[in-house]
Amino acid sequence: MRKVFLLIFSIAFLQVGAQNQAVKIALLKYNGGGDWYANPTSLPNLIAYCNTNLKTNINPEPATIEIGTPELFNYPFVHITGHGNIIFSESEANNLRAYLEGGGFLHVDDNYGIDEFFRREIKKVFPDKELVELPPSHPIFHQKYKFNEGLPKIHEHDNKPPQAFGIFIGERMVCLYTHESDLGDGWEDADVHNDPAEVREKALKMGANIIQYVFGQ
Repeated sequence: MRKVFLLIFSIAFLQVGAQNQAVKIALLKYNGGGDWYANPTSLPNLIAYCNTNLKTNINPEPATIEIGTPELFNYPFVHITGHGNIIFSESEANNLRAYLEGGGFLHVDDNYGIDEFFRREIKKVFPDKELVELPPSHPIFHQKYKFNEGLPKIHEHDNKPPQAFGIFIGERMVCLYTHESDLGDGWEDADVHNDPAEVREKALKMGANIIQYVFGQ
């Protein structure tokens, strides 16, 4: 039933221009003390970019929800970011697993500092699955916008190369983890980080690819 419910949202998303069919996406609020609320302008800006350039029909205001709530199943795409600790309770991990198995999608964007915590907590969700690094040839880098070298680097920080990882159920990617890239900072308002316009555009194009890939699966 949950899978059918999420499929309806995907169909509505693809009905470009349909009346009263706007899909809503969500930011996930987690426990553990990390700043789940980081980058408050990033998702609204990404939504506006996608609605303009992909002609999608996403509600301009993302929701904020907790991981363990039944309302999670109302959103076909959910996003996690932050710099610090993340803790999933057993019931939250079970709820997130059911959501992902039922057709939902999780994007985790490391804002620098959540790597060890996310890797630990996702094992509660899928103890038998590994994060698989995505090669530059993966379709997510070749949607409307082409990223022939894979995930772009938006903020340097420690100068390590950007990496994208996926978790798969069968052939379907249910979780994308973007590491050492900081896409969300590039999605924020221009005056937050004072990034050059071309850097913000690169981040938004990669974000648009993620959205297009998820709803095209």
